[in-house]
Amino acid sequence: MAEKKVAVNFEKAIKDLEVIVEDLESGNLSLEESLKAFEKGIKLTRQCQGELEKAELKVQKLVEENGELKTKPLNND
Repeated sequence: MAEKKVAVNFEKAIKDLEVIVEDLESGNLSLEESLKAFEKGIKLTRQCQGELEKAELKVQKLVEENGELKTKPLNND
Protein backbone atom coordinates (compact mmCIF):
# COMPACT_ATOMS: atom_id res chain seq x y z
CA MET A 1 0.00 0.00 0.00
CA ALA A 2 2.93 2.35 0.64
CA GLU A 3 3.95 2.00 -3.02
CA LYS A 4 0.59 3.41 -4.12
CA LYS A 5 1.05 6.40 -1.84
CA VAL A 6 4.50 7.09 -3.31
CA ALA A 7 3.13 6.84 -6.86
CA VAL A 8 0.29 9.23 -6.05
CA ASN A 9 2.69 11.68 -4.43
CA PHE A 10 5.04 11.46 -7.42
CA GLU A 11 2.20 12.02 -9.88
CA LYS A 12 0.85 14.93 -7.83
CA ALA A 13 4.31 16.49 -7.62
CA ILE A 14 4.68 16.26 -11.41
CA LYS A 15 1.28 17.88 -11.94
CA ASP A 16 2.17 20.62 -9.44
CA LEU A 17 5.43 21.22 -11.32
CA GLU A 18 3.51 21.56 -14.59
CA VAL A 19 1.26 24.20 -13.02
CA ILE A 20 4.27 26.08 -11.66
CA VAL A 21 5.94 26.09 -15.07
CA GLU A 22 2.76 27.37 -16.71
CA ASP A 23 2.45 30.12 -14.09
CA LEU A 24 6.07 31.16 -14.52
CA GLU A 25 5.83 31.13 -18.31
CA SER A 26 2.66 33.22 -18.27
CA GLY A 27 4.59 36.24 -17.02
CA ASN A 28 1.64 37.25 -14.84
CA LEU A 29 3.41 36.67 -11.51
CA SER A 30 5.18 39.37 -9.55
CA LEU A 31 8.87 38.94 -8.86
CA GLU A 32 8.11 37.78 -5.31
CA GLU A 33 5.48 35.30 -6.52
CA SER A 34 7.86 34.04 -9.19
CA LEU A 35 10.61 33.43 -6.64
CA LYS A 36 8.23 31.56 -4.33
CA ALA A 37 6.96 29.44 -7.22
CA PHE A 38 10.53 28.74 -8.35
CA GLU A 39 11.51 27.70 -4.82
CA LYS A 40 8.52 25.35 -4.58
CA GLY A 41 9.41 23.95 -8.01
CA ILE A 42 12.96 23.21 -6.89
CA LYS A 43 11.67 21.36 -3.81
CA LEU A 44 9.24 19.33 -5.91
CA THR A 45 11.97 18.54 -8.43
CA ARG A 46 14.24 17.23 -5.68
CA GLN A 47 11.38 15.15 -4.26
CA CYS A 48 10.70 13.64 -7.69
CA GLN A 49 14.40 12.96 -8.28
CA GLY A 50 14.56 11.13 -4.95
CA GLU A 51 11.58 8.97 -5.84
CA LEU A 52 13.05 8.20 -9.26
CA GLU A 53 16.38 7.22 -7.68
CA LYS A 54 14.57 4.84 -5.31
CA ALA A 55 12.71 3.30 -8.23
CA GLU A 56 15.94 2.95 -10.20
CA LEU A 57 17.58 1.14 -7.28
CA LYS A 58 14.66 -1.24 -7.06
CA VAL A 59 14.86 -1.99 -10.77
CA GLN A 60 18.61 -2.57 -10.50
CA LYS A 61 17.95 -5.16 -7.79
CA LEU A 62 15.95 -7.31 -10.21
CA VAL A 63 17.76 -10.52 -10.92
CA GLU A 64 16.91 -13.55 -12.97
CA GLU A 65 16.61 -16.78 -11.02
CA ASN A 66 15.44 -19.97 -12.73
CA GLY A 67 13.98 -17.97 -15.62
CA GLU A 68 12.00 -15.80 -13.22
CA LEU A 69 12.51 -12.17 -12.26
CA LYS A 70 12.66 -11.66 -8.52
CA THR A 71 13.50 -8.68 -6.38
CA LYS A 72 16.12 -8.50 -3.68
CA PRO A 73 15.87 -6.23 -0.63
CA LEU A 74 17.44 -2.81 -1.17
CA ASN A 75 19.51 -2.99 2.02
CA ASN A 76 22.71 -5.00 1.85
CA ASP A 77 22.52 -6.27 5.45
